[in-house]
Amino acid sequence: MTVVDFRLPDMGEGVMEGEIVQWFVQAGDSVAEDDPLVEVMTDKATVTIGAPYQGTVERLFVEVGQVAKVGQLLLRLARSGEGDAPAATAVGHIATELPGASLFGPNPQGADEAKKAGEISYFEDRPLATPATRGLARELGVDLRKVPPSGAGGRVTADDVRASAPASSPDESRTPLREERTPILGLRRTIAKRMHRSKTTAAHFTFVEECDASALVAMRARLAPEAERQGTRVTYLPFVIKAVADALRHHPMLNSAVDEQTNELVLKKYYNIGGATATDAGLVVPVVHDADRRSHIEVAERLSSLSEAARDGSLQASDFRDSTFTITSLGKQSGLLATPILNHPEVGILGIHRIKERPIVRDGEIVIGRVMLLSLSFDHRVVDGHVGAAFAYDVIETLENPRRPLFE
Repeated sequence: MTVVDFRLPDMGEGVMEGEIVQWFVQAGDSVAEDDPLVEVMTDKATVTIGAPYQGTVERLFVEVGQVAKVGQLLLRLARSGEGDAPAATAVGHIATELPGASLFGPNPQGADEAKKAGEISYFEDRPLATPATRGLARELGVDLRKVPPSGAGGRVTADDVRASAPASSPDESRTPLREERTPILGLRRTIAKRMHRSKTTAAHFTFVEECDASALVAMRARLAPEAERQGTRVTYLPFVIKAVADALRHHPMLNSAVDEQTNELVLKKYYNIGGATATDAGLVVPVVHDADRRSHIEVAERLSSLSEAARDGSLQASDFRDSTFTITSLGKQSGLLATPILNHPEVGILGIHRIKERPIVRDGEIVIGRVMLLSLSFDHRVVDGHVGAAFAYDVIETLENPRRPLFE
C-alpha cells in the first residue's frame, strides 16, 4: 500500500485557487477510482474532483469554506492494489457545471446500504444539491442522502430538506431564535468577492433615462407569432440585446475591458452580451456569444436554453466565458431607478426596468405611452460622461424606432 498526498490540481483558465464547498469523504473512508472526493468552487465554475485510484482516506487537510491554492495539499490517500506510486500532484476527474451540482449518478451501493439499514425508505449515496441546500441541511441536521429529491434531474431542493427536518421539541418551539448565522460559502462568496472588487476598482457613475417603448411593444406583438411558429417565446430582452450590440459597434470604448496588470485598455472586436440570471445558488451571468450576428429569434432561443440550463443546473463554464457587456433585467419589482454594479472587468452595464403605462408628450399632445426606464453604469476611468450618454441615447433611439432589418 502506497501513501500519496493529493493536491489541488491546476484546472486551467488561469484559476489559481478554489474554495472547498463540500467533502464527499472523511478520514477512514474507502474510495473506488472516480468516486467523488471534493467539490471546489473557483471564479469560473464549480468542479467535482474524483479519486484517481482505489484507496483509503487517511486525513483531510482543508476544511469546508476554506480557500486552497493550486498545488496545496487537500488529503492523504493510501492507495490499494499494485502498481507504481503516482505523483504527489495527481489530478482527479474534473467536471465543470453550475455551482453546487455534481455529474455523478446514482450509486447502487447506496441502495444496498439502505436495504441493510432496514429503517431507511430512501437512500442516495451521492445526492445532487446546491451549496445553499447543503448548508440548510447541515443547519437543520438533515442527512441529504436520505432525502427523496423533487427537483429537476433528481436534485434535492430546499423544500425537500425542510420537509425532512426533524420536528422541534415543545421546549424548542417556545424559544424562538433571535439571531441566525449562516456561513457565506460557495457561489455567494464568489459573488461577494467579485462585487467588492468591482466597486473598489472601477470608478462607477450611473446614467438614467426613459425610453418610449410603444413601438417596441408593437414590434414584439408583430414578431411573436413568427417566433412561436419556430417554437420560441420572445420577450423584450432579445430586442434590448440586439440594440446594445448595434450601439457597441458605434461606441467601441464601451466594448472594452481594463487590464490592471498591464495598465492597458483591451478593445474587443466581438460582441458577447451577458444576461444576469437569478438562480437558487445566486446570481450568474450566462452569455449570448456573437449577439450581433444572431437574429432576434436566435437570441431568444439562446436565452431560453440558458435559462433552462440555469434552472436545472446544467450550465457549463463556456456559458459564462468572454462577455464584453452585461444587461440585467430588474424584473417586476424594478422600482424607478437602480445603480447596477459593473461585471468586472467590463466598463458598462445596462439595467432595464419594467415597461409601464405613463403619460408622455407626443407631437405636442399628452398621451398614454409605454415607458421603460434604463439605468446604465460605466467605469469613469475609461468612459467619459458624454460618451456614456451618447451610447445610452443610441440604444434608446433603436428601441424607440425599431428597424426590422436589425432584428432579422
